[in-house]
Amino acid sequence: MEFMLHHGLTVFGQWISIAELAGQVFALAVVFLAQRRTLWTWPVQVGATVLLFSVYLSAHLGGLATRQVAILAISVYGWWAWSRRSDPVYGVVVRKGSLTERLVMLGAFAVGTTAMALVLDALHASWAPWPDAAIFVGTLVAFAAQGAGLVEFWLVWLVVDAVGVPLQIQSGLYFSAAVYVVFAGLVVHGWWSWNRSARVAAAREPQVMAASS
Repeated sequence: MEFMLHHGLTVFGQWISIAELAGQVFALAVVFLAQRRTLWTWPVQVGATVLLFSVYLSAHLGGLATRQVAILAISVYGWWAWSRRSDPVYGVVVRKGSLTERLVMLGAFAVGTTAMALVLDALHASWAPWPDAAIFVGTLVAFAAQGAGLVEFWLVWLVVDAVGVPLQIQSGLYFSAAVYVVFAGLVVHGWWSWNRSARVAAAREPQVMAASS
């Protein structure tokens, strides 16, 4: 990993380590795979997690580095959950979250961000504790909702992107900031695609229940 952190290439005058380049390419692939609801989403995410952990740790972004550890655990859950709800034709079954689930997501994001920011600030683990914490907690909420097959996880990713772009720029990680912008476009398309799939799944459910009764 040291080799990948200290070797890289220059793009438009900006030096990019091999670890950052590979990690962000893997992360982009995860969004692409998630749109198609394939189980390959999760093993590719594991690869991105390992690479980006080393990148953020070297940039002294404690929240962004620590979240990779949590993402690894959630990826294992997501892999297990998707394998149990897969459909041979339509892929993993997705749905819109209930009002309670949406409120839980919002509450977890608000409370988690506040608590994490206070911890990062107290430990001097980040020079930007609040946006760092928002990205950390937002990522966990998004991946947990993705593992549950909830359409709303795409909207959480939009919030993470909005916070992440300026933070990456201020950290000197310009390539990562550019990737976050690309993320935003993929996220909007993913939200549209999953919404359509959720409507199809909801329409098929009464038919399946009628056939099984």
